Amino acid sequence: MKKYIDSVFALMLTAIIAGCSPDSGKLADYVNPFLGTATLRDAADLHYTPTRRAWGAEVFPGASLPNAMVQVSPVTMFHSGAGYQYEDTVIFAFTHTNKGHWNLCHVPILPVTGEISPERYYSAFSHQNESAHPGYYRVYLERYGINAEMTSTLRCAFHKYTYRKGDERKLMLDLSQSNERVRDWNLRQVNENTFSGFQQTGEKIYFYAVAGHNIQSIDSLGSERKKIMLVNYAGQDEPLELKIGFSFVSIENARENLEKEMIRKSFAQVRREAGETWETLLSKIRLTGGAEKQKKTFYSCLYRSFLWPALRSDVNGDYTDARRETANGGFRYYTDPSFWDDYRNKLVLLGMLSPDVAVDVIHSITDRGEKRGGYMPTFFHGDHASVFVAGSYLRGLRGFDPERAYKLLLKNATVPGRGGRPYLDEYIERGWIAEKDTVNVPIWDEYKAAVTKTVEYAYDDYATALLAKELGDEANYKMLMERAGNYKNLFDPSTGFWRGRIADGSWIRDFNPYFPYYAYMYREANAWESLFFAPHDPEGMIALYPGHKAVELKLDSLFTEPWRGYEAHNMTGFIGNYCHGNQPDHSVPYTYYFIDRQEKAQFYLDSIMNHYYSMGREGLALAGMDDAGEMSAWYVFNAIGLYTYSPADPKYIVTAPLFDRVDVSMGDGHFTIVKKNSGRKISSITYDGQKKDGYFVSHDDLKKGKELVISLEQP
Repeated sequence: MKKYIDSVFALMLTAIIAGCSPDSGKLADYVNPFLGTATLRDAADLHYTPTRRAWGAEVFPGASLPNAMVQVSPVTMFHSGAGYQYEDTVIFAFTHTNKGHWNLCHVPILPVTGEISPERYYSAFSHQNESAHPGYYRVYLERYGINAEMTSTLRCAFHKYTYRKGDERKLMLDLSQSNERVRDWNLRQVNENTFSGFQQTGEKIYFYAVAGHNIQSIDSLGSERKKIMLVNYAGQDEPLELKIGFSFVSIENARENLEKEMIRKSFAQVRREAGETWETLLSKIRLTGGAEKQKKTFYSCLYRSFLWPALRSDVNGDYTDARRETANGGFRYYTDPSFWDDYRNKLVLLGMLSPDVAVDVIHSITDRGEKRGGYMPTFFHGDHASVFVAGSYLRGLRGFDPERAYKLLLKNATVPGRGGRPYLDEYIERGWIAEKDTVNVPIWDEYKAAVTKTVEYAYDDYATALLAKELGDEANYKMLMERAGNYKNLFDPSTGFWRGRIADGSWIRDFNPYFPYYAYMYREANAWESLFFAPHDPEGMIALYPGHKAVELKLDSLFTEPWRGYEAHNMTGFIGNYCHGNQPDHSVPYTYYFIDRQEKAQFYLDSIMNHYYSMGREGLALAGMDDAGEMSAWYVFNAIGLYTYSPADPKYIVTAPLFDRVDVSMGDGHFTIVKKNSGRKISSITYDGQKKDGYFVSHDDLKKGKELVISLEQP
């Protein structure tokens, strides 16, 4: 009988939620926050036989605002990407920070009732009783008979839990758990309906939580090895509503954030305002024509592109700086971007549609660099803040001090030291970084990734040089531009690949271009995927080959030579040896443009957009990791007919749009893209009625607010 009642209760709640769904016709209705939450499992999709779970897009379906502090989302498995895997069947908790990169997932909370244990408090759930929308998430917890809903503001989360009539109302907090190692935590009761505390991982996050019910008691359960906290509430028939303010500075700031953003608002109001915020952002790009599936994919990707970097300053402007001191610089303080991933496209999109956020991100990384050794922050690999800062400045973003940012970038490029570029001394001395000459290197062994570092440092030198020129530093401009040609130093003409050298200058002997490495010669790639990376000098890069035909054959082979069945779980989504599931070769298809075979590039761009953004059994998998919005932004740009081939340069390579008309509202203007005819070959490009030579359009042109017409024909 109890199971029957639970089933009826769940169906009633589903009907209620469906009846309260946002008005149809809004762009946010196209967004599917579950896109990317599924994992590729079949050998036909992976191009190898899996022995373990591959990396998926690693995204979360929960509620957040654009570039917010709070991302409130379910966890189905801790220490697994964003903590949510679509194929899982239980929910452990709802956490409040997320990036999708095996970290964060702060302050786990789960509504419970009855008896639980510290090791087995999770609940089963069904996707049939789960839904998500920008700024909103809900799920029915089968074990407890609770309908859980959540929404958020920039710095606060709003939980609404509908219990069955007569059930005890409890909240479980597992503050010893997150996607990172928890060093310390605390929870205490403040007054009759409020508790507060903190959780210390890599960052220390504070919270201040106010409920609509009174607290009866707060109990600890378990041992020192595994302890959870239970907040017990007085019984009421109304849903338990919990409003939580967060801060990375103090409990007092968390309380102030809550009072300023949420405390006097209803759940419905916060949810509505969250939806309106997303609608405003999504409306900056309006589409005409195209298939419904393409629009759904487009707006889902546009949504996903604006969740990171994340806010870290409070409503009063306070933030915890790189010295772990409280600071207030008069700007919004953000986390570091995932530079190796999203410098390629996402950060340019951020600057186009949310220039105020991009400017404050530059303020933030400059502040962080000045307080942490005088080096501009790097991320994982390369030195790509240079590309972001230079590209933003050249596109007209102002409001930050370019001289301060340039000083940090120049130190990154010229002064070896902790916090700057690894192996910079080698790079300066030789013009390339040496690799160890060894054999039988396992995929996951850590080495220098010397080839990738060398070619990427050359591009970073170019980006820094552009800023040097703008600021009148001619001497360093010339020096850096000379170094921008260093990518040529590791090109092996005998194989047509970029290849590692040992310290004496000879080539790595054990060379298999098909074998992928995590950090030997190449970063998360093989030699095929590391082809043709010199976005600042495509003509010079092509001149390394005997002629255009040789380049065409090499490109053709990249897309047709089959993947050899190697299992590297961050490399998925193959076309031949081209891997769309990871970043290193995302600019390679455009190489066809520079040998007058643009239509071949478009063939592969169309193939990627049509198949690699809705893969797997459920159609909810991406080809690989979204990496803080990089893969999503790749789709957004190509779908409207532009791509950031060299993001340091204020121009875009033109592609064939998916839609008949695209209207874009930038921070500094509005422009329109019109597609004429069908086909993959671009027959002409005009802007404001004037024919463009070549395949590029400048950012300055787009700011004029005219019409970009892309005429197509069949090859």
